[in-house]
Amino acid sequence: MSTDFLYEVSDGVATITFNRPDVLNALTFDIYAQLRDLMEALRYDDDVKVVVITGQGKGFCSGGDVEDIIGALLKRDVKDHLEFTRMTGALVLNMRLLEKPIIAAVNGIAAGAGAVIALASDIRIASEDARFAFLFTRVGLTGADMGTAYLLPRLVGQGRALELLLYGDTIDAHTADKYGLVNRVVPPERLMAVAHEWAQRLADGPTFAINMTKRMVNNEWQMDIVSAIEAEAQAQALLLMGDDHRIFYEAFTQKAKPKFTGR
Repeated sequence: MSTDFLYEVSDGVATITFNRPDVLNALTFDIYAQLRDLMEALRYDDDVKVVVITGQGKGFCSGGDVEDIIGALLKRDVKDHLEFTRMTGALVLNMRLLEKPIIAAVNGIAAGAGAVIALASDIRIASEDARFAFLFTRVGLTGADMGTAYLLPRLVGQGRALELLLYGDTIDAHTADKYGLVNRVVPPERLMAVAHEWAQRLADGPTFAINMTKRMVNNEWQMDIVSAIEAEAQAQALLLMGDDHRIFYEAFTQKAKPKFTGR
């Protein structure tokens, strides 16, 4: 697949690097479509266990390119606008449906769609230089974009989510940490090392169990407690019969380190 971002796979970890640093890695129509399609394709790529997303230069992703997207859309009709917004939503949907963990290594500004891509990831590691802005209302658009109104309250609570979405203010990495938006804040020079350490730990682990965990967390958002407990009972019964659980037990009895197979 030809892409307008950098993509490499090493030891089960796929790294996506936005690569338009001169415009703080702003997204184009093509990049949106390429990311949407890649997230779909990764479901079936057994060589990839974990995904890391980051940006080149000073920005993680500044959102949609003003000229390539905003200027172009103003010349189009409502059908084209809806086609575009459904495409951007499909990117986030494919990220959430991907059972493999996604880690956002936020190196700088994550604004608009860039903030949503970080939000749609499973884990967010932020450089001390990172900043976040869900700035849709500041440009005359609804803050409910690409699933943000669904995802953000579940991560930071409704009060904080409304604060971020209604005002569109930019917050720094430590404020994002206080709000619960990020998992860890690290020095800029340590960002990628820490992100890949976290990713490699997952890639080397019992990936079937890890993938099932992400699936269950997603599925249970809409369940009542009775349904959730029954769903977990069925999932755990399945994993109890898995190879990795047996591998753990045998390694434990032999006082050895388990070598998981992802089955």
